[in-house]
Amino acid sequence: MTVRRPRWDRIGYIALLVLVVLVVAACAAPGAPGASGASGVPHVSATPQPPLQPAQPGADPISLLAWLFTPIFQVMFIIMVAVYVFLTNLGVPGAIGWAIVVLTLIVRSLVIPLYRRQLTSQRRMQMLQPEIKEIQRRYKGDSMKARVAQQELMKERGISPLAGCLPLLLQMPLLFIMYSVIQHGLTNQDPTAMLSIFGNPIVHLSCTNIVNGAVDAARPCINTIIPIFGGIDVSKPSTFVDIAIPGTAIVLGLSILAIISAGLQLVQSRMMLPSTRPEDDDPNTKIQRQTMLLLPLISVAYGGFLPAGLFIYWITATIFSIAQQYLIVGWGGMFPLFGRTPAFATGHAPRFPVSMPPPPDPSKRAAILTDADKKTTAASTIRPVKKGRQGRRGRRKPK
Repeated sequence: MTVRRPRWDRIGYIALLVLVVLVVAACAAPGAPGASGASGVPHVSATPQPPLQPAQPGADPISLLAWLFTPIFQVMFIIMVAVYVFLTNLGVPGAIGWAIVVLTLIVRSLVIPLYRRQLTSQRRMQMLQPEIKEIQRRYKGDSMKARVAQQELMKERGISPLAGCLPLLLQMPLLFIMYSVIQHGLTNQDPTAMLSIFGNPIVHLSCTNIVNGAVDAARPCINTIIPIFGGIDVSKPSTFVDIAIPGTAIVLGLSILAIISAGLQLVQSRMMLPSTRPEDDDPNTKIQRQTMLLLPLISVAYGGFLPAGLFIYWITATIFSIAQQYLIVGWGGMFPLFGRTPAFATGHAPRFPVSMPPPPDPSKRAAILTDADKKTTAASTIRPVKKGRQGRRGRRKPK
């Protein structure tokens, strides 16, 4: 598709960028819940940290934003700690890892309707490509009419550009709030204040860092170790290879969890591509195929400094999204892979397929989409023949 993106699509991406910047600033602000320093890597200080307290509204917008996001932080933290306490009482090893998985499933279940609208909108846009190409052919050389015709076509088929933006606008704040829950909530020595609402305790947490009645400053309240994964700490980055950049103090690390997350993101992206040959793709699909490889690489780079618990959240959320896409759009453009299509993917139909609403009655369609408009446009481009001498050959001079 060679025309410009709809205006609301561009506004959505701009709003997403602004929202991400504000949320990052709020999570890192001193007034944010449990802010523990300027570093992006969680750590436990040599001296006991102050108890984790809800953020208070301030005069500056950053403090106000931190206060607004505190209820969401608190609800997510309470759910995670409640599951952690329940599994710990049952003697389940690595209870904090399972608590993050359960919290992720709850959050993603609540936003199923939004992501279904996004998948439906994207799938309908793919199904609408033949009609969009016909509009481009009809109004070739007139980008304004082509853009208006595309907008009218999407309107009559019930496709909203905002349907693809809203899940993105929601996903990024949830990701940063989850990062704040893991960074601040799991590394604090006394997070009990965040487990109470209006002074009423919701979850009773017994800290594991109290030795002989004194708080061990080197250990957080919650046990963040998962022994079955080699004893990784979900509150810190977990890398198996560290690469130091010569001449700098920067150290890049490779994480198994980050690599798994990147691989799942690649599968999710391929499933959303149309099942067409790459050489037949429109320009937007070609760009999507290129970014499909770039974004997982960025996730691998994040593995060196983001906490391992965030990648557990990311992996669980991506698996949930893959299952949702499989039910709605099927395998999409996942196959052929390396030139082969497995038998289970041949002729596969999704469980809840997306259907395109039929076009309205011709009398109710927008004029720009009808043949009458095409004829009018063509007639207006015909240059009328003037009487009189117009050439040297084959034309008579006026008398």
